[in-house]
Amino acid sequence: MPTFLWEGKTAQGRVMKGDIEAPNLEAVLTALRERRIRPIPNRIRQKGQGLDKEITIPGFGEKVKPKDVSLFTRQFAIMIDAGLPIVQCLDILSEQSSGKLLRNTIRTIRQDVEGGLTLADSLRKHPKVFDDLYVNMVEAGEAGGVLNTILNRIALFIEKASRLKKKVKGAMIYPCSILAVAVIVVAILLVFVIPVFAELFGSMGKALPAPTQITINISNWFIAYWLYLVFGIAGVVAGIRFYYQTPQGKMKIDGLLLRLPIFGDLLRKVAVARFSQNMSILLTSGVPILDGLAITARTAGNKVVEKAIMDSRVSISQGKTVAEPLRDSKIFPPMVCQMVAVGESTGGLDIMLKKIGEFYEEEVDDAVANLTALMEPLIMVVLGVILGGLVISMYLPIFQMGSLA
Repeated sequence: MPTFLWEGKTAQGRVMKGDIEAPNLEAVLTALRERRIRPIPNRIRQKGQGLDKEITIPGFGEKVKPKDVSLFTRQFAIMIDAGLPIVQCLDILSEQSSGKLLRNTIRTIRQDVEGGLTLADSLRKHPKVFDDLYVNMVEAGEAGGVLNTILNRIALFIEKASRLKKKVKGAMIYPCSILAVAVIVVAILLVFVIPVFAELFGSMGKALPAPTQITINISNWFIAYWLYLVFGIAGVVAGIRFYYQTPQGKMKIDGLLLRLPIFGDLLRKVAVARFSQNMSILLTSGVPILDGLAITARTAGNKVVEKAIMDSRVSISQGKTVAEPLRDSKIFPPMVCQMVAVGESTGGLDIMLKKIGEFYEEEVDDAVANLTALMEPLIMVVLGVILGGLVISMYLPIFQMGSLA
């Protein structure tokens, strides 16, 4: 079905514009009049024709940020709290949304809801914007008549998840930037500085110290083969990414990441915090435990953790407990497994998971702070050894000449 770009005026005289899917121009005019918008005929045109045609590059399309989804969810909850019908809420939110993709998505959802679909079914058509967790919680809220409460919980969860992600990313920014600068400095020394020293030492006609000769050989090799080195690194990265796309590769690499000395512990704590938060909010919202485990597994972000959660789902479907497979996976700490077992036996699993999530949020904060504090001196030592080694190796012949004089 084609999309039409339109402009029109409201009853108050305010100019509005947007786009709408319709079979023809007459259907667009009818739809606008139903929304009490007076269309401007010469300002309505089919999208994707002539100068209006959009050029999109794969991988560079617009994406909806979690912050925008959270804001949309909070505003939606407030409007429902105020007693506005869902269709009217979506209509207002579509006009308020700043992002084009989210605005068009909300308009499509509004049309589906008007057509008789439930809000959850309408959201399910847009998995890139609203994930399984979001859709299933909305479905539970609609069934229980507590949609406004559920939407507030979703918004709070999205904000927490974004903060958790930012903390982990923030811990990586400093070391990555320092390493990038170090690589650039070393490359400049090898390509431009060391060849000058090599030419100077070559004119002396004397044997060079071993460290100096090794450094000059590395510089010559780098200058001769730097292009092959770049392509080799790119090939390795591409190969790892391709392997990671396979089920076996994803399982192997995710398992390796969890076993890393320092980062593995941080990733494990993030996984436990995410699982506990997701599962707690789903159970509190009325989602059945089997559905909750399936949804949480898909949003785990790590194949090994996903397998452990799915094993728990199989276990509980066979009449067993959730805690036993989590304990057998060796991914979840013993304390978490014990608390889950206590929650199951007392019937307060959702409350217990909420406490675990809060505890591990603090653990992630501490782990990020400790990681940053540990990496700063470590990076300084590594850079000092590399850069200092290059400089000293180049000055060794000069020191020897000075001692002989």
